[in-house]
Amino acid sequence: MAFSLAVVCFQCCFDGSKQAPEFTVRPTQRRAAQGRNEGAFGDNPRRVPSTLAHESPRHDRPARHPGSADLHSAARQRSPGAVTVRPTGAATLSGTVPQLRPERIPLASGFAEAAAARPPLGAIALGAPGHLDGMPTVDARVLSPGGPMADLWHSDAASVRTGRTGLAHWRTDGHWLFGAIALDEAAEGQGLAELSQRIYRALFDTLDATGTPHLVRIWNYLPQINADGGGMERYRQFNAGRQQAFVDADRPAFEGAPAACALGIRQGALCVSFLAGQRAPLPIENPRQVSAYRYPSTYGPRAPTFSRAAIADLGGALTLFISGTASIVGHETCHPGDVREQTRETLRNLAAVVDAANATGTARFALESLDAVVYVRHAADVPAILAVIDETLGAGSHLARHAVVLEADVCRSDLLVEIEGHAMALAAP
Repeated sequence: MAFSLAVVCFQCCFDGSKQAPEFTVRPTQRRAAQGRNEGAFGDNPRRVPSTLAHESPRHDRPARHPGSADLHSAARQRSPGAVTVRPTGAATLSGTVPQLRPERIPLASGFAEAAAARPPLGAIALGAPGHLDGMPTVDARVLSPGGPMADLWHSDAASVRTGRTGLAHWRTDGHWLFGAIALDEAAEGQGLAELSQRIYRALFDTLDATGTPHLVRIWNYLPQINADGGGMERYRQFNAGRQQAFVDADRPAFEGAPAACALGIRQGALCVSFLAGQRAPLPIENPRQVSAYRYPSTYGPRAPTFSRAAIADLGGALTLFISGTASIVGHETCHPGDVREQTRETLRNLAAVVDAANATGTARFALESLDAVVYVRHAADVPAILAVIDETLGAGSHLARHAVVLEADVCRSDLLVEIEGHAMALAAP
């Protein structure tokens, strides 16, 4: 019964056809050539290469957003030289921001409580088989003892409305927007590059239509991420389409890109879920790694479009969203074939990201308190991975006790484990 209530609870989350008319997309306000992502494709920055295969857009200029830059200015003043911070908006603690409260609950036993109240702003089912009405799912085998879980995002705003814009189903409280888009390659008859470009174009149309300018966090799940597709790895095809959509929409594809993860599922549709808001988050990079958007062309014709992490004000507490993190130093994979050392390196990278976030002076975060998802390529490696986490952070740490472990493919075929998640902290005085 609890599970049935859960499905009822979320049927209204993204089924805009039942509660709201389709929105008309307003024309995007384009900036002049000297604006964001200028000159990305030479003389014509809107040109889409026919193969998406042999051009690397420029990323020597930071992306900029309109509006104030309180959090960014504070970060520069409190920690000069510690971390590169771009003036991409504001995310200060403010009573005018509706509180967005994350909650992780068991999918099989905890939904009755959620169903008794109004539905959350958004939710992602971690390890749910197949499809749940109204809720984006990660169709991956759960390897942690707690079984399938759901990450919920509750808004304390007076009202939340549901809608649909083209391909995207969403809910918004006027400040925060949570949405999801899913397309199947076979049904659509398109390649992955074209499909990812189409999905991200629809995502940006949704942000424009709802007046929600800033992406905070994106979750990407695509089938067979490491497989070859017409001479190019599928993840590289996905990156090509994603970056092109960012450039076409005048969105920050390099400095200022949102936090994100991209994992491989065995089968199903390309699924993209996203959280956006009225204020830009503060992007964070890892000093141990080359920024993903600056990867050399050896990793594909287009670099991945994400920041290593982002700090956002969720209305009462700052939250650090950490992107998918693996055993990469500089831009190279470390410890191929050694899952224990890869896990240790991943934890070192996570610690470096947390340190970089703390160096901004905006808040204090702790790696041990991360609400994490651990993606494991081989199920047999789980005991070794969890043992390293226990040894490094302590078996009683929040991360060790509450991480959701899923079987999934990581973006590089030689990577065996990836960890992402979010952590909340009180603002620094």
